[in-house]
Amino acid sequence: MRRVRTAIIGCGKIGHTHALALSTMPESELVAVCDNQLDRAQAFAAQYGGAKAFDSVAEMLRVANVEAVTICTPHPLHEEPCVLASQAGAHSLIEKPMASSLEACDRMLEAAAKHGTKLGIVSQRRLFEPVQRMKAAIDAGKIGKPILGTFSMFSWRDQAYYQSDPWRGKWATEGGGVLVNQSPHQLDMLQWLMGEIDEISGYWANLNHPYVEVEDTAVAMIRFKSGGLGNVITSLSQKPGIYTKVHVHGSNGASVGVQTDTGATFVAGMSGISAPPLNDIWTIPGEENALAEFEAADRQRFSQIDATTYYHRLQIQDFLKAIIDDRPPMVTGQEGRIVVEMFTAIYRSNELKRPVRFPL
Repeated sequence: MRRVRTAIIGCGKIGHTHALALSTMPESELVAVCDNQLDRAQAFAAQYGGAKAFDSVAEMLRVANVEAVTICTPHPLHEEPCVLASQAGAHSLIEKPMASSLEACDRMLEAAAKHGTKLGIVSQRRLFEPVQRMKAAIDAGKIGKPILGTFSMFSWRDQAYYQSDPWRGKWATEGGGVLVNQSPHQLDMLQWLMGEIDEISGYWANLNHPYVEVEDTAVAMIRFKSGGLGNVITSLSQKPGIYTKVHVHGSNGASVGVQTDTGATFVAGMSGISAPPLNDIWTIPGEENALAEFEAADRQRFSQIDATTYYHRLQIQDFLKAIIDDRPPMVTGQEGRIVVEMFTAIYRSNELKRPVRFPL
């Protein structure tokens, strides 16, 4: 099997999840790691097989013959290494969200198109088995036409979380709050299941985190191009965290749903996934009694894997196979841009006090 020469940019918390995959999977030869702190890059490299350590992305790309990078820096810092990688002919898999601005997304997409490189965005929750079931049922027409989609997150972050990295909780270095950092997976899932967006109206607020600048809560209403409707309520203000759910209701009256997270959503490098994702609504005609079967299978699987790293590994492996097979990755840069467009629209709607039409 051909092995792709891979590198990791950003040796922080989520970088370790990528390293566990790239240092062990048969499609990868982890040849380099890069961080703006060279000592951290060197320790990281030693931990994962002795790849060469760098503190300059440009130098790493120049001397290490890298074919693909995974970008694990804070999201406002995704653009530069992605563009540099494309210019060097290397493919990029980027942690969510793709960027904190649409302008950055567009420059990344332009660079990838110009230099013929692949651009993928990490959205590993699409690979949760309950989510895959929902997608298959919707695509098969089992709920009719999807007409109402909801995303609800009631989670929690404490002051220690925001103090764990100096870039957290600030507009300039995080680019936003709960919408930008904790919600992209479910925003992605909602549009993936419901279809193209026509209009968004939204509000945001900081309700009980006075020690940070960014929002801890946001709500939004969505009109899809299909005529379907949607709503978002996402918050980090419920201690110690309740749940995160995405539900889709169909024109024939049937509904499917998933609880992706129980309690507070996990924090890479600080906590793990403590409970399995489960389908919590399933009223498809003839399948009304399937929930117990689904839950038993998903709980058994959860007991056999480390869910904190397992789904990342699947998506990273898909990206490397996309390079080897010369096909699009599971989640493309264009799809990642949609999520940035969604939270940008909510911020803009809050500022303008009116709905915002798509495309922005």
